[in-house]
Amino acid sequence: MSLKLKLRQLAKMFLQNVLLPFIYFIFSRGETEKGLVIFADAHHDSCPFSMRVMRHKVAKLEGVHVKEFYLDFKKCSKPALVRFIIDFMIAFGRAEQVFICDTFLPVSSCHKRSETFVTQLWHSGGLLKKAGYDSEDCVPSFYKGEVFGGYDLWTVSAPCVAPVIASSFRQRYDNVRPLGISRTDIYYSKKYNDLCREKFFKVHPEAIGKQIVLWAPTFRGNAAEPYVVGGEDIEKVCAAQGRYLIKKLHPHMQPDDGFPTESLFAVADILVTDYSSVVFDWLLYRKPFVLFAPDLKDFDTERGFYVDYHSFPTTVAQTADELSAAIDHELFCRSTADLERCVSYHMGSCDGHSTDRIIAEIFGRKGADK
Repeated sequence: MSLKLKLRQLAKMFLQNVLLPFIYFIFSRGETEKGLVIFADAHHDSCPFSMRVMRHKVAKLEGVHVKEFYLDFKKCSKPALVRFIIDFMIAFGRAEQVFICDTFLPVSSCHKRSETFVTQLWHSGGLLKKAGYDSEDCVPSFYKGEVFGGYDLWTVSAPCVAPVIASSFRQRYDNVRPLGISRTDIYYSKKYNDLCREKFFKVHPEAIGKQIVLWAPTFRGNAAEPYVVGGEDIEKVCAAQGRYLIKKLHPHMQPDDGFPTESLFAVADILVTDYSSVVFDWLLYRKPFVLFAPDLKDFDTERGFYVDYHSFPTTVAQTADELSAAIDHELFCRSTADLERCVSYHMGSCDGHSTDRIIAEIFGRKGADK
């Protein structure tokens, strides 16, 4: 880990353990505001995709007043960060409900009042690479503070995911529930998928009539110093096969081009990825995929997996030649029954009704508490 990154972690520790708890203490003394629901994120400047379906439905509930707080902490100015934190803490001290979908230090830093219920709509489905406290890249061993603290409910994609999330992110086991992932409901919308295809082919008419390969790798290293592996190989293979390649790197590494990865699921014929959890969202389309991992041995040693990497219904490729053969095989020979079994195991609770189940759990619990 570089000196710059260590200094950043130390600054986060001061923010979490000293400054944020003090601010919250000041603003959480009054009564809660009836019906106040907060949606917040520290990685985007607008509502993240993972919370849009939930925000849309919650805003329609009777007696609810929604406030939204979004800011990309890595890109904002210091004055903007200070203003955001103070404004959020004022609202957080009075809120009945809070929704987040990623790490969010202002929530995790405080011993919040019991009247405030925090729901983590975690952005990742299924089980693949190690994360949370199981990975030095996610939480450095020297870090002091509960990075994932303060949650009352953590929603996951299937029963198999719940105990692993509870252990690796240090959550209470009964708080992690396989209610499904809210954002995946949109994948079942014909209108949404038709709009995704229409928008893409309008901008990329040269892709019409071609088999489309979506390459969406995860990044190596940590979020502050990311890099990817295999880019030249995938370009060479697709050019030789005459297939249309869409490259979608992690948002940390690629500027927004107007086509977020999830909008391309309806367009692409096959996904090529390595260790990215994007594969689990992709599986809901019941389309074939290839795991292309040139550095599999090193990654397994340094990061590791929660499941056998070779257990997925696909070909694992490590060279350009293997990748070329794998794409052909998966496109033309893969059994849909294999894909269906994988969906059932890793994403079984994501059936197009996750958001309604989560709302019933949260607001039903609220009613039962009265």
